[in-house]
Amino acid sequence: MYDVIIIGSGPAGISAGIYLKRAKKNILIISKGIGALEKAHKIENYYGVEPISGKELYNIGLRQAQKLDIPIDIDEVTSILYDGKFIITTANRTYESSQVILATGTNRNAPNIKGIKEFEGKGVSYCAICDAFFFRGKDVAVIGNGNYAIHEAKQLKPVAKSVTILTNGSEMIQNRDASDFEVNEEPIREFRGNNKVEEVEFESQNIKKIDGVFVAIGTASSVDLARKTGAVIHNNNIIVDNNMETNVKGLYACGDCTGGLLQINKAVYEGAVAALNIIQNMG
Repeated sequence: MYDVIIIGSGPAGISAGIYLKRAKKNILIISKGIGALEKAHKIENYYGVEPISGKELYNIGLRQAQKLDIPIDIDEVTSILYDGKFIITTANRTYESSQVILATGTNRNAPNIKGIKEFEGKGVSYCAICDAFFFRGKDVAVIGNGNYAIHEAKQLKPVAKSVTILTNGSEMIQNRDASDFEVNEEPIREFRGNNKVEEVEFESQNIKKIDGVFVAIGTASSVDLARKTGAVIHNNNIIVDNNMETNVKGLYACGDCTGGLLQINKAVYEGAVAALNIIQNMG
């Protein structure tokens, strides 16, 4: 079991990793890749660094981690559970850790489909493990076409009457577990209902009756993962204290997922704060 698993290899995650590794903690960074920095064509406001692209800065951070022999596993985290220790599930394996730092940034992966926003909390959910209970014996759908969508569908399968994966026109990822579910690749026109979701209409004008929709597009963000542990979320930001710790003991969050100033400076600072607090508590 690891002392700390850091999810995300951007400025917040690497910053935390450097402090923890120098303090001789047994750590692992799990990352799906570069993330938001890839979109930064030129960074000109970071202290001590001449104009640089986000990708170049990201690679410098990776090299720093590698020089310290920090292990980085390139994988996709699909879930985190807490039962006294943290159990982190990825597309390929499961890890255990006494503490976790979430640093993958944030994005609300809500598709631009009529009815999604209107029915949030009325049949539209973003967390299968949180809300599966409310759909016992019901017909539900998961929107997505990747490992995250398959994971959410697997969480719903033992509870729901039926689970359909809706890819909204995208091709389903090659994963043997996808064969356990009905997959519909038709583009979606809208979700409809009166006081709650009742049906989905496709661009083909086909209609499917459903009782609930779970959004799981792309990969799970820090907010998606935090929600599964019971961490408090407000306005799509993870709520943390001055030490960057959530209400779940041992679960920390830093960077864009905590809201406020969405800048590299803030991410690096928060990663350092989280790591130093863990070091102090672990001794």
